[in-house]
Amino acid sequence: MSALLAVEEGYRFSSGTRRRLRPVRGSSVNNKWLEPSLVLAVFFSDRLFKFFILKRLYLKSAEVLPFFKLTYVENTGVAFGMFRGVNSFFIVLSAVLIAALLIFRRNHPVRPPAVAAGLALVLGGALGNLYDRLAYGFVVDFFDFSFFPAVFNVADSAITAGAVLLALGLNKTSGQ
Repeated sequence: MSALLAVEEGYRFSSGTRRRLRPVRGSSVNNKWLEPSLVLAVFFSDRLFKFFILKRLYLKSAEVLPFFKLTYVENTGVAFGMFRGVNSFFIVLSAVLIAALLIFRRNHPVRPPAVAAGLALVLGGALGNLYDRLAYGFVVDFFDFSFFPAVFNVADSAITAGAVLLALGLNKTSGQ
């Protein structure tokens, strides 16, 4: 089993020497398969849910809990159904966003865990919604909470969680 951390100058141990722990090359932070695996997990879980919704709930709604339903919605816009009817614009915007994130990933090969996870979540979600726009001309949304004003999907959830992780991770690294 390889070490995840190595001692570096900077922190003081009981012996009086100042050393700091840093990630070792090949550790989970630098694992080249971790991010692509998360991207694929998000993309395929989104596809699986949407496949179920399209086959079982097409133009219907099913109550799961008193405050939660699975509701089939065709969204040609973005969050909260804003900017409906400009699907081609969002196809281009999604492709540009995905390309920008891939360039960022290539230019920053070692990323803090929050940034790596956030990047993977946003990429997986963006790919999931882009697939819908290209295949159907709209995004399939289905999570419908009575206390929340919008219906959304797995990809939207991943994009939101990823954006939060990216913001926190990038803010933390810029403060160091």
